[in-house]
Amino acid sequence: MQSAVESAREKTKVYARSIWSLIKRHSAFDLLMPKSREQEQISEPLSMVYRRLLYLLFAVPYILVVLFVLSFFWDFEGIQFMLFGFSFNLEGLIRILSVSGLIGFLTNWLAITMLFRPAQKRPLLGHGLIPAQKDKIAYQLAKTISKDLINPDIIKRKISESGVVGIYRRKATLFLKGIIDAPEFRQELKKILVEYMDEIMGDPAIRTALAENILDQLDDALKSKTFERVALKAYTFIRGDEAQMIIEETLAQLPETVESGLDQLDIMLDQLPEKIDEHSEQIENAITVILHRLINQLDVHRLVEDNIREFEEERLETMFRGATNEQLQYIQYLGAVLGTIGGFLIWEPLLSLVVLMVLVGSIVGLDYMLLKFKKYGIL
Repeated sequence: MQSAVESAREKTKVYARSIWSLIKRHSAFDLLMPKSREQEQISEPLSMVYRRLLYLLFAVPYILVVLFVLSFFWDFEGIQFMLFGFSFNLEGLIRILSVSGLIGFLTNWLAITMLFRPAQKRPLLGHGLIPAQKDKIAYQLAKTISKDLINPDIIKRKISESGVVGIYRRKATLFLKGIIDAPEFRQELKKILVEYMDEIMGDPAIRTALAENILDQLDDALKSKTFERVALKAYTFIRGDEAQMIIEETLAQLPETVESGLDQLDIMLDQLPEKIDEHSEQIENAITVILHRLINQLDVHRLVEDNIREFEEERLETMFRGATNEQLQYIQYLGAVLGTIGGFLIWEPLLSLVVLMVLVGSIVGLDYMLLKFKKYGIL
């Protein structure tokens, strides 16, 4: 009996795969996908003005190197000028500006580099800040994501607000209708079902196993029903056959019964989309409950933390630089500009301080004015 059951299972798997292949051949999976639309213009992290400014800043360190080399050959020797009755000596200005600018650039470059390097701890050079704090970063990042960005309550709310379950339930109905409405699909499905029943019921060992299983279930069902058990035994006595033989004969005739009743399959397939629509609310509620249970099982904190902990140091650096590289470059090259401004303060503190205050005040004032214009829709 066990071998017959295993044979029936294998044959069922084969025909199940045939039905799945049939569904795939007649399916329109594009109905389940979101409608195609033109790719939206995604704003770049940096505006064109900001990017052009970065290109200009990129040249500043090279200019400072050239000026530093030039200062060894010429540096305003003996040149002075008068302004508002004050005398200003220009001698040594190029050396001061180039050195202070390069110091500003190199200190920022070193600080940024020390965020990531050395990737592995070294005896004298130490360890990069981010690689050294990888476990702490993983914990804090996972904590933030699981608390404020991705948690079960937020996901449930988004599912409810988006109506995504209803949308895909309707798409699935259209998807199903696109399959079952095809005459070729129905013909092939009927053919597979008939072949399956013929092969299963045509095997005497399988029929015997099924008959024994049905008899066992009948005995279990009629244990507390004396009249029904007597009626069954009387029927088999009058027929002159054992109950198992009667069941096996009935099973042998089942393929003919199925083939003659396949017209009912068309009616069932025609009614299926309508039945799904009638029970749409129950279906959507059931899917929502399943999604909520899956979400409640999701430990976002542990998932994020474990993944980040497994990152290699180089991959961690690539991740951070991929998100902030241009901003880090901006800080790095801006250090050269600020260092050069510091050089002016070293050269003539009072004059440079006045000019710097006027410049900073002008920038802050212009920024405030542009912000107000943008707020009131003038820009």
